[in-house]
Amino acid sequence: MFVSQQQEQQEQQQQQQRQDAVDAAITSRHAIRAFLPDPIARADIERLLEVAARAPSGTNTQPWKVYVLTGDSKTRLSDAILAAHQDPTLSAQHSEEYAYYPREWVSPYVDRRRKVGWDLYALLGLTRDNKAGMAAQHGRNYRFFDAPVGFIFTIDRVMEQGSWLDYGMFLQSIMIAARGCGLDTCPQAAFTQYHKIIEQHLALPPGEMVVCGMALGYADPDKIENTLVTAREPVSGFARYFD
Repeated sequence: MFVSQQQEQQEQQQQQQRQDAVDAAITSRHAIRAFLPDPIARADIERLLEVAARAPSGTNTQPWKVYVLTGDSKTRLSDAILAAHQDPTLSAQHSEEYAYYPREWVSPYVDRRRKVGWDLYALLGLTRDNKAGMAAQHGRNYRFFDAPVGFIFTIDRVMEQGSWLDYGMFLQSIMIAARGCGLDTCPQAAFTQYHKIIEQHLALPPGEMVVCGMALGYADPDKIENTLVTAREPVSGFARYFD
């Protein structure tokens, strides 16, 4: 079949546009910690989840379950968690059900963790001795950083480590699909500490456990914390080539 030079150029241009759009969605994603109150239509949420559900999973198990919170339901959950979080006696009664972070921090991971924390606090004008300010900022997690939509993700307890790997690809797909339509997100492991409160408020069956939360909405362009973009290791630092 004869393909003209013009057709070939058009196909190359279209391929480049597709590549640029995907690259932009991935590279423009970063954790947003202050959202506008603008609501997100349910149809748009459905579309995001439908697209993300194309994420790969071993033998098509699709281990993800999603609870979508808006309006009063989101406020009630946030109020309950914050009541526990702000009371040292109550907070001490809650702990993570699984270890998201390493039990023993080593370099370079602990260095990266410290850097992003202090970079954020510096933007917000929080000094190392301002423990109350740092605690208040952490507590904003439980308001989903004022996003209009909060996700709580769960998984069946019978699923093993491979399904958790699949889950990560699903979460990434949500965040990339969100960027594709101009929305922003913040994945939140902070919710795992208060899984018992979440289980009660969402009436989770005993066979499900909380994976994490996520905020969804439009980033507030006037909030300085949203200017934080974390550094990434260059490819030469984590990739090895073998010919």
